[in-house]
Amino acid sequence: MLMQRSVLKRLLLVVFLFPGVVTAGSDRADPLEGYNRVMFSFNDKADRWVLKPIARSYRYVTPDFLERGVSRMFSNLGEVLNVANDLLQGKIGQAGNDGGRLLINSTLGIAGFFDVAKHAGLERSDGEDFGQTLGMWGMGEGVYVVLPFLGPSTLRDAPALLVDSVFHPIAEIDHVPTRNQLYGTGAVSARADLLDAEKLLKGDRYTFVKDVYLQRREFLVNDGEVEDDFGDDGYD
Repeated sequence: MLMQRSVLKRLLLVVFLFPGVVTAGSDRADPLEGYNRVMFSFNDKADRWVLKPIARSYRYVTPDFLERGVSRMFSNLGEVLNVANDLLQGKIGQAGNDGGRLLINSTLGIAGFFDVAKHAGLERSDGEDFGQTLGMWGMGEGVYVVLPFLGPSTLRDAPALLVDSVFHPIAEIDHVPTRNQLYGTGAVSARADLLDAEKLLKGDRYTFVKDVYLQRREFLVNDGEVEDDFGDDGYD
């Protein structure tokens, strides 16, 4: 599903941009760990035997400029949800930025194939979803849970995925084969983006993904204002 197509990409983005935020192990309770590890293993095998080979073939036959353009097009569709959740969170300025990106890239950018809005000073945001909106409204994240095919989530974020999926532009397409093809293409495009970055997943993959996911979600819900786990670093 497109709503979770960039989850791992965002996890790995944390490692690139904020390597210090990834702790060696999480002290958060994981009461569903037994189930979660089984589902994580299932998802990992499904990816290894199905999605990853398709993504490799897609990358092999697709020119770089076309691959990047397709990725931007799916990202552009996500701006619809960004704007909606911006407004639900009262982020009027960010809603204007994301709405401007959607308008410019959908027209001058040829359905988002080109990021024209960036050159107009409208930078892409971290993105907003209904799970973040619920978090901003004060709802706790609940326990960590791994969903079939969709991957890491929480008891707060999992139902919110359904809300986001219902209002995603692709869900509005009545022709089922076309809608499914777009979902499939989006998943393959997102997976291809991760082929080079996945080498960062080392050690206990389950613990790594869980820790980074939870810290990333905290970062997003609090708009970057999170407590680090390292105490006073000696800087003012």
